[in-house]
Amino acid sequence: MIAELGHFALLLAACVALVQAVVPMIGAHRGWSGWMAFASPAATAQFFLTAFSFSALTYAFVVSDFSLKLVVDNSHSLKPMLYKVTGVWGNHEGSMLLWVLILTLYGALAAWFGGNLPPSLKARVLGVQAAVTLAFMAFIIFTSNPFLRLAVPPLDGQDLNPLLQDPGLAFHPPFLYLGYVGLSLTFSFAVAALIEGRVDAAWGGWVRPWTLAAWVFLTIGIALGSWWAYYELGWGGYWFWDPVENASFMPWLLAAALLHSAIVVEKRESLKSWTILLAILAFGFSLIGAFIVRSGVLTSVHAFANDPERGVFILLITGIFMGGALTLFAARAGSMQAKGVFGLLSRESALVANNILLAVSCFVVFVGTVWPLVAEMLFDRKLSVGPPFFDAAFTPFMVLLAIILPIGGLMPWKRAKMGRVMRQLTLPIVATFLVAALIWTFQTDRSILAPIGIALGVWLIAGSLIDLWSRTGRGGVASRARRLWNLPRADWGKTVSHMGLGVTFIGISAMTAWQSEDIRVAQVGETFTVSGYEVTLADVRREPGPNYDSIMADLVVSKNGRQVAILNPEKRNYPVAQMPTTEADIDNGVFRDLYLVIGDPQAGGGWAVRTYIKPFANWVWAGAIIMSLGGFVSLSDRRFRVAPGAARKPGKSGDADPSTVAAE
Repeated sequence: MIAELGHFALLLAACVALVQAVVPMIGAHRGWSGWMAFASPAATAQFFLTAFSFSALTYAFVVSDFSLKLVVDNSHSLKPMLYKVTGVWGNHEGSMLLWVLILTLYGALAAWFGGNLPPSLKARVLGVQAAVTLAFMAFIIFTSNPFLRLAVPPLDGQDLNPLLQDPGLAFHPPFLYLGYVGLSLTFSFAVAALIEGRVDAAWGGWVRPWTLAAWVFLTIGIALGSWWAYYELGWGGYWFWDPVENASFMPWLLAAALLHSAIVVEKRESLKSWTILLAILAFGFSLIGAFIVRSGVLTSVHAFANDPERGVFILLITGIFMGGALTLFAARAGSMQAKGVFGLLSRESALVANNILLAVSCFVVFVGTVWPLVAEMLFDRKLSVGPPFFDAAFTPFMVLLAIILPIGGLMPWKRAKMGRVMRQLTLPIVATFLVAALIWTFQTDRSILAPIGIALGVWLIAGSLIDLWSRTGRGGVASRARRLWNLPRADWGKTVSHMGLGVTFIGISAMTAWQSEDIRVAQVGETFTVSGYEVTLADVRREPGPNYDSIMADLVVSKNGRQVAILNPEKRNYPVAQMPTTEADIDNGVFRDLYLVIGDPQAGGGWAVRTYIKPFANWVWAGAIIMSLGGFVSLSDRRFRVAPGAARKPGKSGDADPSTVAAE
């Protein structure tokens, strides 16, 4: 009965979405206030109806209602409760219902916190958001119904994919969707502005916090997925340029560019067309990501579905909304005239360069991701584009971006003097070269990646701190320290996020260049040495799990005669799913990770053992956490909640930038 109520609530929510997509738009066109006002209660009702539908599906998983086909296919009575709940979105149908729930959540949030928006703009934003939601509700109802019943329910289910039974991946999809789907609201703002034919500083102020929120959640989601790949897959890596990894990374790059561009719109009323285009493309790449994950056209360990018919439906949604938005953009481009004039050396120019680098790097990732498909379709050749291509083609743009960020942050609006900017950066420049020289001295025959990458990380961190300090004006250290404490939270958020990017640069560079790897067959009781660590295979035993059987190893790690850690990597077998998994065990440290994996027993006796020493591994995810923290700090700035662009006249926007967002 509860499942039927959930299905009915979803159908009713689709009806509300249909009305919400039509009535407020007519009201905005005709100037009918009552019809425009209908958008807010409709968005609220749509959210609560969808939330009830999602709760009904969750209840079915929690109580193991095996009369539902989705529960049978993705759950089991012996599965731990956490994975019963997360099994709701660990499949195609449930994950799409989560997608729609978040779509309605953003629509409801825009209705609740959009009281300062002009009525016509608010009505159009909510109307466009409802149209997008309606499309995905139709997709669920007609192709991916999660409430299908079985005539003869089985006694138990087939279990969830064992790779998904992990805390890291349990929370990865919700955060990723909060970012992916959050970009739908910036898309709605862009289309609404195009319909009205007006993009101004106020619009930039309204769209920035929503873009920032989506970027922050996308950062967290990508970091969780990377962390899961690092310790769960047992391959010793954290990023494989997998098509699904790229599907989330591309919107992240465009969302970062959109943040920078929205700053210029709000502060200087420039780059309007570019900002609108980025808002359209950012959500467009989210839709492309959904297509990649669910169509089966590209193979991935992360893919939810392998169904060409569903892929065609998503492709149709993408074509309708992207084609319609880009057509509208072409028709309205002439009405978005820039007002601010700026020189070649200015903050505006630095932000333009930043946007170009981010957009081109996204295009590089896109080409590498889809090229195997294009080659097979057009040339009947099966190709594989792997990490060597992405590393070689993508890295130069990130290097240039890291160089530009501290310089651009110190440039004033309109015109800048490079000599003055570089004098402020004297200390970061000296620190960067000293660190690079020190690393180069210690490593003689190793890759140049480490000194360059770590130097860029130091450059980003030091440059961000100097940028923050420069905003305190002149005077003594004590007075400047007081002003530093009183700076807007958005300034602090920007600095924290840029520092987080620098920390990630250091982690990636050090781990890639300096890691050690050892793969061997070891006998029980045997000791071997890897990069100064003595590893002893003390024992291998069988251990029962709640819904799996495990072969667990006891590996004792010592250094200079002192025990460092006892690690217990596993080989698990899930009998219901008939699938094995590899569970690495990691001794985490601030400056290195000890990463051990137990493999299969060998014919001649002994066990396959893989040992990795990974310097600065945790700095990769620490940087992502710091970037996200900076985003949250910026979102807490009161001016984001009251949309300062609406209350400030454009003529005063050329002053120093006191509210630059975290991703600038």
